[in-house]
Amino acid sequence: MSRTTPWEKAVRYVLLLAVLALTVGPFLWQLSTSFKSTTEDVYTSPPRFLPARPTAHNYAAVADIIPVWDYALNSLKVAVASVLTNLAGASAAGYALARLRFRGRRAAGLAFVAAVLVPLESIVVAQFTMMRDLELNNTLVAVVLPGAVGALNVLLMRNAFANLPYEIEEAAVIDGANVWQRFVRIALPSVRGTLAVVAVFSFMGAWDDFLWPLIVLSDPDRFTLTVGLNHLHGTFQQDPRLVAAGTVVAVAPLVVMFACLQRYFFRGVGEGAVKG
Repeated sequence: MSRTTPWEKAVRYVLLLAVLALTVGPFLWQLSTSFKSTTEDVYTSPPRFLPARPTAHNYAAVADIIPVWDYALNSLKVAVASVLTNLAGASAAGYALARLRFRGRRAAGLAFVAAVLVPLESIVVAQFTMMRDLELNNTLVAVVLPGAVGALNVLLMRNAFANLPYEIEEAAVIDGANVWQRFVRIALPSVRGTLAVVAVFSFMGAWDDFLWPLIVLSDPDRFTLTVGLNHLHGTFQQDPRLVAAGTVVAVAPLVVMFACLQRYFFRGVGEGAVKG
């Protein structure tokens, strides 16, 4: 293998720093703006990144204007429920597609692939009609139910289980283990990295979702955080400090969750090593 020259290495680092600035830069700017006082101009030229007199008053002001913590609690309920249902449903469906032999297995796999390709906007009316017929409109259950088992998560789990050596389960079959025992005691512990990926994706999708909660919820007491902040955006539009504070409140749980699960997240979807 050819060695990387110093010039090539420098170009790679420059590109990585550029990508980092494009992805993390806006969040850092919002974080800085959220700590700027009302006497500090946020539109100075050239821009001033660090606040001159940092203050947490903007966060208290957001909580005084809208029940932001109630909205955050609703979002947390939806996100946690989505994580639990996806971990249970996607892992079970993925294991069935990867390991079990049944009629229509290939058609079921193609159906999940097709579900990934269908945009939400094309089925949102059907989803709303279904929730209405079930008398679940304007409830947090209606927010969770359509995304309870994501098609992409099922495919991720299917690929993870497919990469596990068959010899492990064959030995378990000889020892008398049934399908459920093989699934719980052998397969699941071997794909913890992919389970972390599914958990992160499910939490982020539910926490950041805006369109579906906006459609199905009408009671302000049940608004999720994204809907609540946008619903009162007219209150914030004259003060970017409050907008930035609300944004940080909405993003902080995602950062915390990823920090807790990154050890498993980066193992990737190809996990499946033999456990000693």
